[in-house]
Amino acid sequence: MANNIKLLLAEDEAALGQIIKESLETRNFDVILCDNGEKAFEKYKTESPEVLVLDVMMPKKDGFTLAKEIRAIDNAIPIIFLTAKSQTADVVEGFSIGGNDYLKKPFSMEELIVRVDNLVDRTKTQKIVEIITLGHFSFDFPKQLLQFKNEKSIQLTHRESHLLFHLIKNKNQVLDRSLILNKLWGTDDFFTTRSMDVFITKLRKKLRKDESIQIINVRGFGYKLTD
Repeated sequence: MANNIKLLLAEDEAALGQIIKESLETRNFDVILCDNGEKAFEKYKTESPEVLVLDVMMPKKDGFTLAKEIRAIDNAIPIIFLTAKSQTADVVEGFSIGGNDYLKKPFSMEELIVRVDNLVDRTKTQKIVEIITLGHFSFDFPKQLLQFKNEKSIQLTHRESHLLFHLIKNKNQVLDRSLILNKLWGTDDFFTTRSMDVFITKLRKKLRKDESIQIINVRGFGYKLTD
């Protein structure tokens, strides 16, 4: 793990925020702690953090709203949501607006640290310079761009990009659902399974201009990409 990764933490519970900050600082993170979404957005713009940990329920600006505003200008920075909510719709919304992971309160500090480390490592992987051809599409993995023939490129989210990357790398083979959920989401529970289904649907829509490309649901096992 590289030293001095700058992390922005937005958490309005003062005691919990301080515990998380101190725990992460023991693992070579420089932590910027904010107690509401408005302060967090200002710190994001001035401090240029490398990873975000956002509480969903915050005063002045909630975590989902903050993430939407950040995603409008930064599609790559990893985002973890901290939430007391456990309803499927809330979890799916968090992933749909660009979240990379979530933790339901209460959680252990070790689990948070592992998930942050995984996201940072995953972001490093994305720096691989690789443009992939898929049917009539070109896929710029580092920039998260998908282009059909000579049309304008469309921007993928961080999670869409990584999911497509793994589907392509395993083209014409079944991509094990549990394996990819644990690799990209950190768990294979019911909520993340539903979230992955949402992202598969989004990728299908973005790839439908080339009718030869299919993402097939292999019931009970996972997905297979063919072209």
